[in-house]
Amino acid sequence: MPFSSRGDEPIDLLLAQVGHLQHISVRRGIEALGLYRGQPQMLSALWEQEGLTHSELAAKMHVQPATVSKMVQRMERSGFVERRRDPTDERISRVFLTERGRAVRNEVEAWFHEFEAAYTEGLSDEDKAALRRLLLHIRGRLVARYGGDEEWPDAPCDDEEDEQRLRGQGRHHDHEERIDSHA
Repeated sequence: MPFSSRGDEPIDLLLAQVGHLQHISVRRGIEALGLYRGQPQMLSALWEQEGLTHSELAAKMHVQPATVSKMVQRMERSGFVERRRDPTDERISRVFLTERGRAVRNEVEAWFHEFEAAYTEGLSDEDKAALRRLLLHIRGRLVARYGGDEEWPDAPCDDEEDEQRLRGQGRHHDHEERIDSHA
């Protein structure tokens, strides 16, 4: 579908188009490395600290533990991670990188660096900082107004009324498991 160059598209349409293009580009780029959507984020968490539980990974990734379990199984089959029983509590499974999971780090980080450089080409450092600030604001407003706080508990909220409304609804309570497209 050709995009309009008039500059009068609604912001929500632009956000949807950018999100869609970003999703397609990331999928194509990481599949070339043998990874699937969401997996680089898990690898990044494990590069920072190995031996995390599924719940710890879910919290770092802002997804449900069930999503992490499915992702760990898939990444284990692909040889990027392995699960080991916790030595002090055998009911707990911890996730560790394999040699393949460690070896792909430079390629993954380089790909994402090049990807961001490509889509921010022509933007000054001030433009990039403004874009980041505006996107954080939009994310915070969406979380404050419509929920989604189980994925983004730290999203900034700059409207006291919305913050109070969410607190009254139990902003940090558990929700039913739902299908997540990050796996």
